[in-house]
Amino acid sequence: MCGIAGFTRFDQSVPSESVLKAMGDVIQHRGPDAYGIHAEEGVGLCHRRLSIVDLSEAGNQPMKSANGRYVIVFNGEIYNFLELREMLVEEGYPFQNRTDTEVILALYEKEGTKCLDKLNGMFAFAIWDRQEKSVFLARDRIGKKPLYYHFDGANLYFASELKSLLTIPEIPTEVRLDSVYDFFAYQYVPDPKTIFQDIYKLEPGHYLTLTGNHLLKQQYWDVTFANHTSKSEPELKQDLLQLLTDCTKRRMIADVPLGAFLSGGIDSSGVVALMAQNSDKPVKTCSIGFDEKKFNETEFARVIAEQYHTEHHEFTVHQNVKDNLEKIVSFFDEPFADPSLVPTYFVSELARQQVTVAVAGDGGDEVFAGYEKYSIDDIENRLRSKFPRFLRKKVFPHLANLLAKSNNTLCRKGKTLLTSLSLEPEMGFYLSNAQIDDRQWERLVSDDTRKQLGSYHPSKITTDAYHRADGEDHVAKILYTDMKTYLPGGILVKVDRMSMANSLEVRAPILDKEVLEFSGTLPSSLKFRNGEKKYILKETFKQLLPDEVLYRKKMGFSVPLATWLRTELRELASDYLFHKGEGIQQFFNMDEVKNMWTQHQNEKADHSAVLWSMLMFQMWWYRYMQKRAEAPGSFTANNVSEVTG
Repeated sequence: MCGIAGFTRFDQSVPSESVLKAMGDVIQHRGPDAYGIHAEEGVGLCHRRLSIVDLSEAGNQPMKSANGRYVIVFNGEIYNFLELREMLVEEGYPFQNRTDTEVILALYEKEGTKCLDKLNGMFAFAIWDRQEKSVFLARDRIGKKPLYYHFDGANLYFASELKSLLTIPEIPTEVRLDSVYDFFAYQYVPDPKTIFQDIYKLEPGHYLTLTGNHLLKQQYWDVTFANHTSKSEPELKQDLLQLLTDCTKRRMIADVPLGAFLSGGIDSSGVVALMAQNSDKPVKTCSIGFDEKKFNETEFARVIAEQYHTEHHEFTVHQNVKDNLEKIVSFFDEPFADPSLVPTYFVSELARQQVTVAVAGDGGDEVFAGYEKYSIDDIENRLRSKFPRFLRKKVFPHLANLLAKSNNTLCRKGKTLLTSLSLEPEMGFYLSNAQIDDRQWERLVSDDTRKQLGSYHPSKITTDAYHRADGEDHVAKILYTDMKTYLPGGILVKVDRMSMANSLEVRAPILDKEVLEFSGTLPSSLKFRNGEKKYILKETFKQLLPDEVLYRKKMGFSVPLATWLRTELRELASDYLFHKGEGIQQFFNMDEVKNMWTQHQNEKADHSAVLWSMLMFQMWWYRYMQKRAEAPGSFTANNVSEVTG
């Protein structure tokens, strides 16, 4: 696992090595083991290495192909590289080392952009063709590894993290207003946007080619739900178990210590069980707990740890949040507000004390329908079909408005249900995902912001993905939507930044391309059956996991957010929201923000989701916008640590 950065500067004869160094210095946490650059006329490439396979200097990057034509910087792991290497050796490629990096180079030399069809792994890489003077950038299918870029019409800049691009003075950093609205709706900024107007994320399953001043973006992979299997349920359970076993075993190959995240949920527990069955020594497992019992899953993690005799480690988040929050948030270069970023950071920190690679259960909920929101959405969608359209469109909105005037919990739930039923299925699903509703937004947003946004609404991100899905039924369409939005934009960003903050690599067997493609062939009834979530995954893991883990109520990686904002984080949050910088003041009516804060503190309402998003936005703004404005040049090679350290 590593960090990459680079640029083309065809209008300059010699690229500046100091610029490359600055881009690499700010992502040192992604790769503390080695640093390298390649600079020649027209291009500069930078690499920070976290050594996992082939720990020798032969694995250092940037790496040249055997014939010297191609140069690569690569972040990630290719899990089928040994099979690909064997094929390429038979065809005569003269390998110089045993890394997966050189396999990518050799495959690209042989097949060009079609090499992506054969790569199975998590990756973001850039290849410079010294002969054609062209650049090829690619990102893995589901978005495990990040890749940001800026193109000014002539020159291309790219990096694993936004902060590398912020070291380049000529890249504009005007805040993108619709991304601000997106952030408050989703708690992250969805692909391909970033918080900045002129910087983009390369979407999962896409690649870029730059030839001369022509930049081309292409999609090379997408998950499909159109091709249903004809196999029986027992056959499919057997196939799934074998597939998950193989994908887990692939992720256990490393020349450094390896362990696993163990939350006590189905996904991580199943992965740990498969690791234990395929390891000749105890698996190192790590869990995070909280003092509040309803957020603490460690007792379930211990059940699995004892069953499989793992070397188990636990950490309880007591009063550590306030002391660490500013540091934790600094690793997100744009606003990000999933509260589970806190335990993810701590479990990564705990794991890094024991291992360099951790295997995780990420993806089970999105791939096999595990979230509670799927149950709610299924109920709402079935109810939708039982009411005449005129009733849903005319009467329900009026009733919802009447209920909205009450602060009673039952009335609020009734208002949400009636509002959802009045909408089409894709908009109803947006409401299941949105962290701020239209009424809250309209009350909070300033007149100037509302005017600038015009008719824009963040629901378009959800509805566009929903309509691109090729599944026949609603469940397939919402699973596709989450795999294209929430998974890469929220879950995988959180895991990448928090693990890389601790120089830890995280691998996710359930997100293997073969599992994704297998899942797409399953009818929705095998994932979500009569209200039971992750049906086939539970059936598959029955022989490995006890019922108390398989059938307990899902907790998720939740945190006691409402309590934190009233106790441990109250002073810090108040300082940022009302006394530290002008971030949210530019977009919101601060009298309404103060009123919401007071209601929350007095326990008259729970506004924790919106207040937390505001706090995360303000902490980002203070570090990445205000400090840079107060100290011009603070993201240069000379004093970058003043802002990011």
